[in-house]
Amino acid sequence: MESQEGAAAAAAVATRDCVLDFSRLSLNTFNVNNVSEDRQRDTRQLFLNYNRLSWLPSSVSLFYNLEFLDISNNGLTAICEGITRLTKLKTLLAKNNRLDEFSLPKEFGSLQLEVLNFSGNRFQEIPLQCTKLLRLQSLSIGGNRLKSIPAEIEYLTSLEMLYLGGNLISDIPPELAHLPYLTYLVLCDNRIQSVPPQLARLHSLRSLSLHNNLLTYLPREILSLVHLQELSLRGNPLVVRFVKEMMYDPPSLLELAGRTIKSRNIPYSPYDMPSNLVRYLDLASKCPNPKCAGVYFDSCVRQIKFVDFCGKYRLPLMHYLCSPECTSPCSSNPQSDAESEEENSVPADRLQRVLLG
Repeated sequence: MESQEGAAAAAAVATRDCVLDFSRLSLNTFNVNNVSEDRQRDTRQLFLNYNRLSWLPSSVSLFYNLEFLDISNNGLTAICEGITRLTKLKTLLAKNNRLDEFSLPKEFGSLQLEVLNFSGNRFQEIPLQCTKLLRLQSLSIGGNRLKSIPAEIEYLTSLEMLYLGGNLISDIPPELAHLPYLTYLVLCDNRIQSVPPQLARLHSLRSLSLHNNLLTYLPREILSLVHLQELSLRGNPLVVRFVKEMMYDPPSLLELAGRTIKSRNIPYSPYDMPSNLVRYLDLASKCPNPKCAGVYFDSCVRQIKFVDFCGKYRLPLMHYLCSPECTSPCSSNPQSDAESEEENSVPADRLQRVLLG
């Protein structure tokens, strides 16, 4: 028993020896020369958070066995080149500084980081160096000024958590669906107007935060997220105006003629009609309804369907149809749209939490 306690005590001392804490000391500069070479070699965790640092000396690379670095809550405007020589660094916390997309060294993407937190800075774009961190499992860039998510995000194939809440993002790129291990996706407090159906490929997704955006509907493919346990939607127009509606603008004579030609496979060529009509016919869109062989050009039906989850909430799912005939006739029962065979096949416990209010 005593030998076990002695071993535990020795391990605790070793752990303390591996941690160097300079946090909350109001430091304006960090002088690595004040740390012995032995301590530089043995340090695994370095805390410099809550100081007044405006720059980090490249000599931080002398902590060559460093695995964890916290430089949050300073006034940093750049990350020094020396950090790229920390080949064992796994976690970098740099929250609440003054960093932007020009603040990172060119070779930042060569790091072996698994956790990166840049929340509370001044990024208007996600630096492309970050998309080269192929071992990254957690990326947080919340509370910045991001306007978009680069398509290169798909390179982060090890990513499990992506936090981009509190930005100015208006679109979700379909490339986001190429992250096989993504489990937590936070996109709340942005300006997102739609969710791409490709996100249905995120088979590992368990939590999706979309509250306080501009969403008016969700794609029906959202039902394919079989592991989704939490979906946050409050503060979106789809919740504020939680109504069922169908809007149908009668198609023009041009569209009716075009639909007839395309649906009946009537042959045509530039010799039969003006070139502008040929181009118009070539723009036909096939109806997404798999049971309908129709097409549309400019005019389509927009139908809001409701799917009941947990017997309490219904999610509006958008359908685009080429005509009213390609959906089943409306029933006098106001619940009928939510009670089709397809929706009833969804287990009631598919979503444990649907946060609408």
